[in-house]
Amino acid sequence: MLTSVMCIEKRKRWRVERKKVLEGGKNPTTDIIKEAESEILRLRRKGSSMAEPKEGLGSEMSLKDQGNEFFKSGKYLKAAALYTQAIKQDPSNPTLYSNRAAALLQLDKLNKALDDAEMTIKLKPQWEKGYFRKGSILEALKRYDEALDAFQIALQYNPQSQEVSKKIKKINQLVKDSKRAQEVENMRSNVDMAKHLDTLKSEMSGKYVSEECWKELFSFLVETMETAVKSWHETSSVEARVYFLLDKEKTQTDKYAPVVNIDKAFESPHTHGNCFSFLRQYAEESFSKAACLVTPKSIIAYPQVWKGQGSRKWKHAQSDGFFVQFESPALRKLWFIPSSNEKGQTLCRDPEVLDIGSHEVLPRLFKEKMPRS
Repeated sequence: MLTSVMCIEKRKRWRVERKKVLEGGKNPTTDIIKEAESEILRLRRKGSSMAEPKEGLGSEMSLKDQGNEFFKSGKYLKAAALYTQAIKQDPSNPTLYSNRAAALLQLDKLNKALDDAEMTIKLKPQWEKGYFRKGSILEALKRYDEALDAFQIALQYNPQSQEVSKKIKKINQLVKDSKRAQEVENMRSNVDMAKHLDTLKSEMSGKYVSEECWKELFSFLVETMETAVKSWHETSSVEARVYFLLDKEKTQTDKYAPVVNIDKAFESPHTHGNCFSFLRQYAEESFSKAACLVTPKSIIAYPQVWKGQGSRKWKHAQSDGFFVQFESPALRKLWFIPSSNEKGQTLCRDPEVLDIGSHEVLPRLFKEKMPRS
């Protein structure tokens, strides 16, 4: 009988406190109070109460202890409700805010959980638990640098804590992974082949008297390479094609397209030979100034130019990637662009120049000669 009277008196006090809080508008967790009271009302309809829950928690247990039991059983909303009621009775108790922060973290109410962690620290600045709670919530928010700061403060107040040390190790790895993921994304987004081909400028300028001419060829090559790299980043593949730099004044553009698909070219020596003959004639009849082959390594059955070369001549073993072969009357070049997978993202590595005499994917398309312009 005495217990029932005490429970009734407690509820009266809670209602008075709630009225004061709502009228003052100072409680940052009003939504949680409403949610908790809804949970209380639901339990009452079942013939229970938050002071005497059905799960066998007796009225002699404190609200905090009851909340802890609910937390252990994974009933985080009920736990948060009990911690909220306990905070009304003892608003200066840092443990209650810490416990509610843990429950709210499990409920994914991260901003409210962070408020409770900050209140824990405010009430007990030298208690590592408040900083641990704050760090855990910031980790969930993926604010890793701030989380690391919080965990390091927690370790200062409790240097022997293995739990905190493990968190610091984990966050350091998350920070490292996050930075690397950002670097990978930047490399995928900011494709700049010109910087890798810079040394080619002097070679081109030596082959071609006209600056306008070699710059046109250089831009054509860079654009072709960048298009291929972007395609690889988006789809992990490129189409087997030959791009032609047509002569604007001489080429019949209604008859000759700037791109020729050659996906069947590498199935056998026979198809390879036929394709080469066609492309060489196409380059001549279209008055092309240059051509650029792009093909994925994976579709080449013939010629597999990387086999039997040894690790000194072929450094990429079984690495996936694609070839880029530049053809012009005065200059021939070949690159292999290897590919890797980082953090689930396809990433093209730096292009590597190959000896075209040893690794050519197609024979020479243009008759060798020194250009006049």
